[in-house]
Amino acid sequence: MKIRKPKLSFWQIFNMNVGFLGIQFSFGLQQSAVNPIFLFLGALPEDLPIYNIAGPITGLIVQPIIGAISDKTWSPKWGRRKPFFLIGAIIGSICLFAFPLSPSLWFAVGLLWILDVGNNMAMEPYRAFVGDKLPEKQLSLGYQMQSLFVGAGILLATGSIVLFQGWLGGEEADVAGSIPKWLYYSFFIGAFLSLATILWSVIKTPAIPPTAKEMAEIIEHRGLSLIDRIKMPFIEISKAVIEMPKFMWGLAAVYLFQWYALFIYWQFITPLIETTMGFDTSNAAAQAAKMSLTYNIVTVVVALGLVPLALKYGGKMVYALSLAGAGIALLIIPQISDPLLILIPMVLFGIGWAAAMGIPYTLVSRIVPQDRRGVYMGILNMMIVIPMGIQTITFGPIFKNFLGANSVNAILFAGAFFIIASVLAMRLKEPKVNNEEEVDFIVPGPEEAL
Repeated sequence: MKIRKPKLSFWQIFNMNVGFLGIQFSFGLQQSAVNPIFLFLGALPEDLPIYNIAGPITGLIVQPIIGAISDKTWSPKWGRRKPFFLIGAIIGSICLFAFPLSPSLWFAVGLLWILDVGNNMAMEPYRAFVGDKLPEKQLSLGYQMQSLFVGAGILLATGSIVLFQGWLGGEEADVAGSIPKWLYYSFFIGAFLSLATILWSVIKTPAIPPTAKEMAEIIEHRGLSLIDRIKMPFIEISKAVIEMPKFMWGLAAVYLFQWYALFIYWQFITPLIETTMGFDTSNAAAQAAKMSLTYNIVTVVVALGLVPLALKYGGKMVYALSLAGAGIALLIIPQISDPLLILIPMVLFGIGWAAAMGIPYTLVSRIVPQDRRGVYMGILNMMIVIPMGIQTITFGPIFKNFLGANSVNAILFAGAFFIIASVLAMRLKEPKVNNEEEVDFIVPGPEEAL
């Protein structure tokens, strides 16, 4: 018989993805506030890449392992993925609350490592959770809904920074070697949302039980010795990489340039504004937050609008053009010194961000087997963190020795990499939609009523 996942309503898909709001609020703070905090605590701009190495390393280790473990997990009460993103949310909440209280640079850098573990533990099972729940025809809507919440979470994070800076900021708030008080409140809000939104999705969204075949594999896994259970995720990851579809290898090349460029943007947009507009670090950080606010508003607005475009013209085409637009935006930004005009290219950047956070997951989810979706989503996220790791190691010397330690050149470099990613995306062979997988039971529909 065939697995027939019941079609979900718009609001069921909405509730399923609410938890992404809290996760992305945390990532929004990492994008907009963590590097300025490092600068407030005395970091040099050329050292920012290495201070951010926590993200790539923890993502490389945590996401695929958690994905493989979650594939072999089942609890009648908590399901397959929920325990992992709930524990991750708790870790993230604690770290967000503590972050603005950091007494020194190295304390903040260490705390970022723990925060990234929590965020990565929550992120990967969530990607797989959407694929687990949705029928083929609703995958695009499900992942673009995630893209919407990506934009909304970062929008709220950066919006809160701008708001509190406007209310509580000013020169008197900036003391050398300390973190301005106006940054505290955004982190405290993030600590609450990280846990509260995950709980909403956990309570509102029942998990689909495993098939009889999957349940047999889970029971077999439970019977393994402790050593074999520890080895299992690494074996599963190795097998999945060896058997990985060719499409994912092509996507890895796109991701190499796309995510390398994104990390440059997040690290160097504040130093760029200091250079082009003559702002101090505090006001440059606030301006960068406004830019982030702008592109995430665009992401929220256009995320679901990309669904019919992808269905009509193909996900590959929409994805490639969106990346090209993001590249053009980064090539334009360093030429602008007006705080308002610089917001205009962020429209293109926001469209690119919306496409990047939704379309690839839709395409990959269609071609990977249901019982290995967790590990493959972990591998997909490895393709994000490996470029980030390469960037943190290589870009500091490139910035200092080849780009003249000039943040303008850094952003132009990122724009060129986005253009390369767009060209590579055009060369992808878009996977065909698979028919429903044959299994030995039909998933009941009534449990979707919540």
